[in-house]
Amino acid sequence: MVAKITKQTQFDAIIIGAGACGLMCAVQAGYLGKRTLIIEHNDKPGAKILISGGGRCNYTNMYASATQFISQNEHFAKSAFAQWTVEDTITFFETYGIDGAEKTLGQLFPAYGKAKDVVQIFTDLCDQMDQELWLDTKVTDISKNEDESFTLTYERYGKTSVISTDKVVIATGGLPISKMGATDFGIRMARKFGIKIVETAPALVPLTITGKQQSWYEQLSGSSIFCRVWNDEISFEENILFTHWGLSGPAILQISSYWKPGESIYIDLLPHQSILDIIARENSKQLLQTLLSGLFTRKFAEALSLYLPVTKNLATLSKVDLETINSLIHTFKVTPAGSKGYDKAEVMRGGVDTNELSSKTLEAKKAPGLFFGGECVDVTGWLGGYNFQWAWACGFVIAQNL
Repeated sequence: MVAKITKQTQFDAIIIGAGACGLMCAVQAGYLGKRTLIIEHNDKPGAKILISGGGRCNYTNMYASATQFISQNEHFAKSAFAQWTVEDTITFFETYGIDGAEKTLGQLFPAYGKAKDVVQIFTDLCDQMDQELWLDTKVTDISKNEDESFTLTYERYGKTSVISTDKVVIATGGLPISKMGATDFGIRMARKFGIKIVETAPALVPLTITGKQQSWYEQLSGSSIFCRVWNDEISFEENILFTHWGLSGPAILQISSYWKPGESIYIDLLPHQSILDIIARENSKQLLQTLLSGLFTRKFAEALSLYLPVTKNLATLSKVDLETINSLIHTFKVTPAGSKGYDKAEVMRGGVDTNELSSKTLEAKKAPGLFFGGECVDVTGWLGGYNFQWAWACGFVIAQNL
């Protein structure tokens, strides 16, 4: 899409960022008869929408509520979710031709469309409602004027210009995936206006293993196993994926949002089963290696042989052997060296401190007329459509208050 050349007319608000939050905000503002300008530094809108869900876009989760989000204020998201519900999201997309199909655990994907169709809904509506969209345009600064309006400095077509407005929406996302243009703009602007920031970190991100343990993970690279993964705060039951550098897969991405450097996580390799009960039921003359090969892939069973007495038959396993087996299978301890960082993270943890924003409007308390929404706020959802639901809700809430 080529950005339209337009005269700088008066806008009710300028939205920085044409992602999920920004696009929804523009559309909802349009429904209310308000005219907005969306400024996006990429050459197309919805860049993160387009790559989500492998290009299919997991656009919400049927079970989304404030309980699936990490924030220093666990109640902050409740107001936005009360104003824009999961049912509202489903109805919105159904109205424009996208029916949802549940994949697993409440994750909704377009039944017959793709991510590009989700973005197309917003761009078509913006065109219909005369909401302006400037692409390949970079906002470099925001300042507040004596009359309480804002002046934005931006670069477009190789020139630096300014534009003023009474309301500004910062919906620029977080730090993950710099190759898609992710920047710290939202964080920098918040700090400029004296708004506190909760320390940021990569979230929904693969975890790495280094040192002597790494070779063990390397030999399992490509193996996927359904497990329960937990720490002192929370647990998840989904697949994990072994890689040559560590661990990935849905369960690992989920727990990574709750993991901090130096901490350990634990894995139950046989959730809902007891390895000791299985051993007691099986033929006592069977080798432990044979039993493990029946429970796991041969590749994984062979890898476990490094830690377990696999050449013994079940009848000769000692009490110490059984304790070792039980501990390894049901409480497999992992102490990651780190994560794959923002380039591989799906979202950012932390961001604009929720204490600095009105939960009802998402307006900054210290800078009336300035709104923050989506990923740049300290509200981080689980894997599976939750973060999109937060973005849609933010867009709706902000639009009502422009």
